[in-house]
Amino acid sequence: MTDGNPIPDPAAGAQGAADRRDCVRDVLRRREPPRFVHAPNYWQWFTHHRNHGLLPAELRDCSSQLELIRHLGLDVFSRNVYCDPTACWFGGLAEETWDGVEVEVIRSREDRDTLVEKRYHTRHGILSERLRYRHADSTLVQEKHLLDDLPSQAAAMDDWIGGRRWRFDATRYAGWRDAVGPDGVINAGELFSPLKLLHLTAGAEQAVYHLIDHPEACRNWMRQHEEAQLDLVRQMLAAGVEAMIAMDNLDTAFHPPRHVEAYSASFYERASHLCHAADATFFIHACGRQRANLPLIASLGVHGLEGVAYPPLGDVQLDEAMRLTGGRMILTGGISARETEQFRTADEVRRYIEGLFVRLRPDRHRFMLSASCNTSIRTPWQVLLWFRDAWREFATP
Repeated sequence: MTDGNPIPDPAAGAQGAADRRDCVRDVLRRREPPRFVHAPNYWQWFTHHRNHGLLPAELRDCSSQLELIRHLGLDVFSRNVYCDPTACWFGGLAEETWDGVEVEVIRSREDRDTLVEKRYHTRHGILSERLRYRHADSTLVQEKHLLDDLPSQAAAMDDWIGGRRWRFDATRYAGWRDAVGPDGVINAGELFSPLKLLHLTAGAEQAVYHLIDHPEACRNWMRQHEEAQLDLVRQMLAAGVEAMIAMDNLDTAFHPPRHVEAYSASFYERASHLCHAADATFFIHACGRQRANLPLIASLGVHGLEGVAYPPLGDVQLDEAMRLTGGRMILTGGISARETEQFRTADEVRRYIEGLFVRLRPDRHRFMLSASCNTSIRTPWQVLLWFRDAWREFATP
């Protein structure tokens, strides 16, 4: 969808920040940057604090995550800097187009929540899904999936998959690229793999049963989805996108290696090849447990993983993940809810960042300090300032 957040005025960008974009690009090209990149994800944190009147006085004039990042003097490498958090988990630069499917969108309010039901009228019946934006948590949840009775919905699903394509909005992308300007690079989060298609339409748990009980239908849907997504990759590259990301969450609980290899490896490998040929980078969102997937994903030519989690939220330390990917992949992460919610002093943050940078200094050319998935809405503002200050202290040798 392309009706989300309005594009900021590029003239509002911080002056003298050209080195931020250069540092991000150094990492994307695996060149040694002059310092560690710090490109946080404050999307939900900022939205929640703004929605509930919790922003500190110094942020009262900030109207977006981008302005918050600028206020802190940090780098931009974000897959949601342009997203409307009330409408989607990711995306905002590509519009769904339909052939033979009519889409009906019904919006309503329940208390302070926003509900959106989408009804897809196909040749073989109606498919529907329902999303709720929870005001209390400032987050979007799916209350009803598209597929809840596959045997009776298979023909309609054939229509739905066969009729859906994407159109990339190159003008909107250019507007946001100019708005970010010298502060960094947009990581365009418009893509998702064939396996994630089943997760989004049926739920991760039910998708497993569908793969067992209806393997041919699922494979057919995933093949069509792969081709449609690769067409979108080509559109994005033609528009000059230099970094893009599949929003899959490679947690092995939902993406076990055997499923990745069987259903998504082709998409990852082909998308990575297209990006490599165009001097662009292809990332995958990867919070949760990653260890078992790392060698496989690296072998497919994927350029990077975003939001890599580490114990106790994940099962591999970041420096170990660097080794398991054979020195080829870019990793982002290093700050999780565990640190932002539990650290109580600036010295705790300082010691943590110093130790992390000591371990990762040999890999500074392929690491960006960021959130492991997201920044908890329970994070105190002072903690974000402590992380900023510690990064400043230890970012350079």
